[in-house]
Amino acid sequence: MVVGDTQEDLLKVKLDWLQCHFTWTPQKENIDLDDMKQRLEDSIEAGVKYQARSYNHLAFINCLQGNCEEAIQNLKEAERILRERHEDEFEKRILVTYGNYAWVYYHMDRLEEAQSYLDKLETVCKLFPEASRFTAMIPEVYGEKGWSLLTTAAQYYEEAKECFTKALEEDPDNIEWNVGYATVLSRLEGFSGTPESWRPMESVTWFRRVLELDPDDSVSMVLLALKLQQGRTNNEALALVEQALEKSPDLPYVLRYAAQFYRNCNNVEKAVELLKRGLEISPHSTFIHHKIGQCYRIKLYRVINYLGSKDPRNPAFQQKVELINKCKYHFEKSFEKRMLTSIKFHLDFAEICLLNEEYDKAQEIYSHLLTLEGIRPENKQAICLAVGLFELNHKNSESNAIRHFLMGMKVNYASKEQKRCRENLERIAARRLRRNPGDSEALGVRGFLNQLDGEKSKAIECFENALEFDPDNDEYLSALCALRLSIEVRNNLPNKN
Repeated sequence: MVVGDTQEDLLKVKLDWLQCHFTWTPQKENIDLDDMKQRLEDSIEAGVKYQARSYNHLAFINCLQGNCEEAIQNLKEAERILRERHEDEFEKRILVTYGNYAWVYYHMDRLEEAQSYLDKLETVCKLFPEASRFTAMIPEVYGEKGWSLLTTAAQYYEEAKECFTKALEEDPDNIEWNVGYATVLSRLEGFSGTPESWRPMESVTWFRRVLELDPDDSVSMVLLALKLQQGRTNNEALALVEQALEKSPDLPYVLRYAAQFYRNCNNVEKAVELLKRGLEISPHSTFIHHKIGQCYRIKLYRVINYLGSKDPRNPAFQQKVELINKCKYHFEKSFEKRMLTSIKFHLDFAEICLLNEEYDKAQEIYSHLLTLEGIRPENKQAICLAVGLFELNHKNSESNAIRHFLMGMKVNYASKEQKRCRENLERIAARRLRRNPGDSEALGVRGFLNQLDGEKSKAIECFENALEFDPDNDEYLSALCALRLSIEVRNNLPNKN
């Protein structure tokens, strides 16, 4: 028994050295497994170009769900595709698959088979001069890791970008890695707090590069079109969308992004038409449901702005009710399998609930979102902003609103969500201090904002004033002590001059 345990322990140590999905990606507590599985199966069914990559990732998900026999079949399919389609570079591309085999057999307690794949890895790695015993950090490994992280969740985009960068350093003309790098740049540009969002859209250059390498890449065409649309290069963007739809009229990714283009042009009917076609092909797509919900929300806001929508006897009222129900249906479908990674989808659903005066349902959504950890800072701030506005506008609790806006401010990340949290705090504090200059909570807000700005003297003054009216407030006392201590430490530092 001791010998067996030792063998298993030694095997586990070796497995941890591998470069594969089991050592890259977050484990099941960080992944919406059912949704991820569905997305990978949809991509395979849609005939994506690099299916071996999808089968490898699917094997990992199946293993996490306890479907190890199915995982082995996925890996056999990945291996078959690599032998048939990439015979000239099979050894480079098989490394990740062999690593996944070893891990799945380990989870099945079939240690001899797991060891056999370690042996295969050791043999293959001898072909690469810079490789270690079981691992070769070559572009094919970096590239597959990049796609794995890019597919998993937004908080891993920066790491995915690093992987594609390393892959491209050695293989700059590889279409697969160029597509990955362009895609991750595009997504990072969409977050308001990232360095990519502050610079001119670099992804445009990279999507153009992809289309130079592969003029038939219809997904890159529509993604480039969306970026050009943001830059108001509309004629070229429209031509790219039309070309992509002509080349790939039944590819869900193309339909989804083309619909987004038409929605941005206010052609909502065309967008819905494309999305419904996409939903027929991929009926479980959470993304397509979300995009349809967004289209119906545009229609809903148009109706709500019409005065007759508040009169039950007016046809506009019934239209409003129908649109609310359609929004709710599609937004709820968009996150029913994505409770961990669909923050935007949840927030959109809660917004419709508020429009429909379903406050308890909105509260339920917000309570769930506040429990999420390890998410992107912009998303954390977006949650705090939404909950703060809910407390302020629907529950009439300025104190709770202040608490959540401050939570958003304390996430040290310069985003538009953080800016809006601050604007609301400043507005509340100014209004309350006009009414009552001795409002301790408003003075405390100004103290915290000054503290976050590094204005220590102003912050101390605010907290001292707040404590005059609320002398037992532990939060203010703690902040004041920390500020005084930091000033004292700074003053006691030796003069370096």
